[in-house]
Amino acid sequence: MADLDTLVDDLRAEGNDLDALVAELTPDQWATPTPAAGWTVAHQIAHLSWTDHVAERTTSGASGDIEAKEEFALTLKKAWENPTGFVDEAAEEGSRDPDLLSAWRTRRTAMTDALMQVPSGIKIDWFGPPMSAASMATARLMETWAHGQDVADAVGVTRVPTDRIRAVAHIGVRTRDFAYAVNQQAPPTEPFRVELTAPSGELWTWGPENAAQRVSGPALDFCLLVTQRAHRDDLGITSEGADAAHWLTIAQAFAGPPGAGRTQSGREQA
Repeated sequence: MADLDTLVDDLRAEGNDLDALVAELTPDQWATPTPAAGWTVAHQIAHLSWTDHVAERTTSGASGDIEAKEEFALTLKKAWENPTGFVDEAAEEGSRDPDLLSAWRTRRTAMTDALMQVPSGIKIDWFGPPMSAASMATARLMETWAHGQDVADAVGVTRVPTDRIRAVAHIGVRTRDFAYAVNQQAPPTEPFRVELTAPSGELWTWGPENAAQRVSGPALDFCLLVTQRAHRDDLGITSEGADAAHWLTIAQAFAGPPGAGRTQSGREQA
């Protein structure tokens, strides 16, 4: 996977592209429903703003900021007290902020700056297992891209994919066993081969070349699949082997319980 500098540069670029998409929206457009049930464009940006802020707090804590570490611990405690509702509550509250866009800009800049200050080898606490700064940057890039897709769908914009989505594809591959676990299923013991064609035309690969279970297709389609932003049957992803085919029905790159996915040729909540 890419080094931290490259990942943070890509994360900044992804945030800037989404910022450019929403910066000129009218108030009515900010209130446009997105594919996530109950969430408007404002909810999507509020969610990113909140999560970027929480990521900055825990990242700063990993670098030795005791106050930031304690603040994240309190956030984590509140999340466990309301595990199915805290995300929606934070998005609802943030969506009403008249300075939402400005707040998101400040918070995402603070978050990327904090990532660059994490000492080598230090793990960052999160809602799941602790992770490296590179893994946190990858996760934040994945979520920024995925929620950006919801915004683009809501306002009728077709985004031009970039090779930044390699980080999204990577986390989608790496979370294979997690997808089985959250669906209370045992993951296959053998590794899969994943071959994806990047937007630039480059071939990205994971897993042994001679693996019997295989997944291939456009990287963009794979990213839409693992973030559950499109239905499996609407995508040009192919599989070889029963296990690989089944994985494509449950794959998810995001933390939390199994997503509901999207209906075929539809954009319902993931």
